[in-house]
Amino acid sequence: MAERVSGDDTIFAPASGFGRAGICVIRISGSQTRAALEAIAGEVPAARVMRLRVLRDPLDDAALDQALVVFFPGPASFTGEDVAEFHIHGGLAVRQAVLAALSQITGCRPAEAGEFTRRAFLNGRMDLSEVEGLADLIDAETEFQRRQALRQLEGGLGDEAERWREEAIACQALLEAALDFADEGDIAENIESEAFGVALVLRNQIEAQLRDARRGERLREGFHVVLAGPPNAGKSTLLNALARRDVAIVSPIAGTTRDVIEVRCDLDGLPVTIVDTAGLREAGDLIEEEGMARARGQMAQADLVLWLDPADDPAPLPDDLGPHLHVVTKVDRVVAPVERGDIAITAPSGEGMDALLARLREAAESLFGEGDALITRERHRIALIEACEALRRGCEQRETELFAEDMRLAARAIGRISGRVDVEDVLDHLFSSFCIGK
Repeated sequence: MAERVSGDDTIFAPASGFGRAGICVIRISGSQTRAALEAIAGEVPAARVMRLRVLRDPLDDAALDQALVVFFPGPASFTGEDVAEFHIHGGLAVRQAVLAALSQITGCRPAEAGEFTRRAFLNGRMDLSEVEGLADLIDAETEFQRRQALRQLEGGLGDEAERWREEAIACQALLEAALDFADEGDIAENIESEAFGVALVLRNQIEAQLRDARRGERLREGFHVVLAGPPNAGKSTLLNALARRDVAIVSPIAGTTRDVIEVRCDLDGLPVTIVDTAGLREAGDLIEEEGMARARGQMAQADLVLWLDPADDPAPLPDDLGPHLHVVTKVDRVVAPVERGDIAITAPSGEGMDALLARLREAAESLFGEGDALITRERHRIALIEACEALRRGCEQRETELFAEDMRLAARAIGRISGRVDVEDVLDHLFSSFCIGK
């Protein structure tokens, strides 16, 4: 990890949401934090103790607000630098006045997106996998996403990756000892066999994590459900029922839906994206033909396709349909019991909807597992695949020098997960996705 650093500038920004609110939190970090506190709050309060203070403009001493002020001296702070927070009233005028006052202090400037967290990373307060966990926690929309992000923020992946890296380094050290001190009496004769055993166990452990069906990445992205079927099969009606609001136009006119409509839903804590598509039939015009092409593309990428089959107008399943549920719709339009399909529903009345939701939840849980996946991003997976390749080559090497080099490459690949090596290319992209003030 990089040595502790301090930016030349002291940065500040709102750390809470914008818009009218009861409280707005403004955060400061950097070497001028104490000066800012003295200039605006009158004094530096005792560390980690909130104090009620009148905030004043440093130019004319005019009162700005009554606020709670707290000071976190570095390095035991979020960023590793001196940090302070003003808990001011949440009106827009108050926020703008306090931010304007801070900008008047020499060496202080507004923070860029993710700059607080970037300083925390550079100062060794967080590793890169924990930073990504924090980003995912901020973006979490469902309970399962929250749990996964919190697990990563608490070091779930970072700690395991560091243990793997240390084992690869230990294996490399054994091999280098065999190379450099082969004629020393205290070097065991079977040291290369010991190194082979360490490398083999490490490779098996990483490969076991890679055989996770991409559960972590899929949980971040959500379970992808596509509604498909002929025109007027009830796709838009079902989408509205699942979304619990009118998001798609419902009409008896065939071909009303011509483009893809996506809705993100929380299904008992599981993130689900439901996609309504154009009805599949012989195209009436070029626009409808393009809509059906997009529908087929969505079906090919779906985690689950709900093939909607009207009870009064049977629609056979396509031969090339992947994972799917055969849902017979509009069962209120027929008198005889429906004997085809997996589930029968009437979306407007709610008939069969509980059973459908249960099947969707079962399918999503099967895909996501228990939400305990370590690997949550493609970046992690690429690094571990590279490490496994190096470990595989090492275990097959007959030359000790080459074995040691492969162990070095494995340790380096694993180190990229926590940000110990070769991560400059991902930093700008990652931190730019953060909120201002985080």
